[in-house]
Amino acid sequence: MALPANDDPSDDIYLRNDCIYHHKRMYFHFTTYDVKRGTDLINPGTSRHNIMLLDDGTTGHRFMYARVLGVYHANVVYTGQDTLDYEPRRLDFLWVRWYEVINPDSSGWDGLDFVYFPPVEEIDAFGFVDPNDVLRGCHIVPDFASGKRREDGAGLSGLAKDSEDYNRYYICRCVSLLYYAIFKQKADS
Repeated sequence: MALPANDDPSDDIYLRNDCIYHHKRMYFHFTTYDVKRGTDLINPGTSRHNIMLLDDGTTGHRFMYARVLGVYHANVVYTGQDTLDYEPRRLDFLWVRWYEVINPDSSGWDGLDFVYFPPVEEIDAFGFVDPNDVLRGCHIVPDFASGKRREDGAGLSGLAKDSEDYNRYYICRCVSLLYYAIFKQKADS
């Protein structure tokens, strides 16, 4: 009797030596607004741990934001259909905790964007990101006036550091005054 075919592609993926490698930091290169080269350093152990990505169509906002909890790579062998060979390929990935935008419709140049962390119990609170999808690092500041989510300091996850969560955060952006004046002038005319 033949076994039924399994169409799950994850059954065809193997980690070489069953290892995943952890890194302390990652660099992201980007083009600045004045067409120069810029670099962002992401280090999950410091305050430079937030990233932004283009929206994948699920949030209704222009961008998605995440806190990087870990930087990893694995040497992966794919054995499924259309495989070229059985050579391992390096796969870099980030383990992240997602921020959720409070009001996606209110984003724009005239107002601030606010985000918060969904509870760690939710299934979509964490995820994995391909570093190639990251636009750049971003600066996300707690709204201290809104207070901490857990006043007792008790959290569920030491890795996610949810005991330090605030009720909401500001997305900081730096806009040149000259650029803003030109943008505003075009919008008014």
